[in-house]
Amino acid sequence: MSQVLVLHGPNLNMLGSREPEIYGKQTLEQINQQITELAGQLGLVAHIKQSNHEGELIEHIQQASSNNIQAIIINPGGYTHTSVALRDAVCASGLPVIEVHLSNIYKREEFRHRSLISAVAVGQICGFGADSYLLALRAVLQLIEK
Repeated sequence: MSQVLVLHGPNLNMLGSREPEIYGKQTLEQINQQITELAGQLGLVAHIKQSNHEGELIEHIQQASSNNIQAIIINPGGYTHTSVALRDAVCASGLPVIEVHLSNIYKREEFRHRSLISAVAVGQICGFGADSYLLALRAVLQLIEK
């Protein structure tokens, strides 16, 4: 079975209670359950991690290849707009990476319109709530099959 790393960045552990009008009412645990279920249906194994720490996210990316990961789905949270180090780790990974966001970052504050990750990702999916992750899983399957 192909393996995918799903990374949730800072503050995503607060989903369900953090600004539900923007991020929805689902908890991260509920979203992770949906990811795991769909991954299984698609013949994928999802390894899901969340961290509020930039260095920890970078370490997960750096270890992905040696852990037989075929692709990465990442919601970098606020690091999307600020972390050159996270961008460099994504680029150096050599793996296909899909950037996801629950909200449409282009309909929000202007500082959120700029993603440092998108230029080194295969693609970006945003604005579909938890379904952004599920759409990314389907895209990963297509990438792996090619």
